[in-house]
Order: sequence, then C-alpha cells, then structure tokens
Amino acid sequence: MSDRISLSSGSPWEEKAGYSRATRIGPLIEIAGTVAADENGVLHCGDAYAQSCYAIEKMHKYLRELGADYKDVIRTRLYLRHQADWQAVTRAHAKYFSEYRPVSTLLVVSDFIDAEVLVEIEMTAWVES
Repeated sequence: MSDRISLSSGSPWEEKAGYSRATRIGPLIEIAGTVAADENGVLHCGDAYAQSCYAIEKMHKYLRELGADYKDVIRTRLYLRHQADWQAVTRAHAKYFSEYRPVSTLLVVSDFIDAEVLVEIEMTAWVES
C-alpha cells in the first residue's frame, strides 16, 4: 500500500486551510489536531477530561477507516490551554493507551482559535501490511 489515502471530516476549515483530517501513506497514518467539537461547536465546555476522551474517540474513527486501532498509535501530542488540566488530560490518555503506550508529548499553549477548547490532540500510527 503506497498510495495516499486522505480522509475529511467535512469541516470547512480543511478546504480553507488546505489540510486533511487524516492521511495514510503506506504504513504511516497521521491524524491532524483534533478537539472536542462537532457541527454545533465545542462540546464538554469546562471539562478537559471529557474533551480529551471525545477527541481521542473521534480520532479512533479515522484510525479504523485507515485500517488501524489504538494499538497501532506510536505517538500522541497533547496541547493544553491550562497547565492545571494536565492530570485530567493524561488520565483520559491513559484510559485509551494504558496497554499500548505510545510516545507522547504534553504541551501548554498560549491559546486556541476557540475560547472553549481546552485540549487538542494529534496522533501518529504505524500499521504493518
């Protein structure tokens, strides 16, 4: 499998900014930064744990569409608005990755585009054919 497969979430931002929600090239899968939002806006406002769980589960859908699962995730990047949320966010991460633990980076950023977003997560997976 060497062809590029790109998936869209249907978000207007993807076309405006020129990116895909998820792309697979060969065994490599990259999933763009994902937040707890749907077509109606940000979900679980004020709850970093729930936002993290929602984002990870949302990303799982793209992993599965590209032939992967949580066990294939080799890297995550977690971006937090508030340093005080680190325990809630890492607890959510551990809920999904306690058995197959990817390399992970946790960063506090100065801001997100939407004031209600508390966490944004990226994933990289590797799937042997």
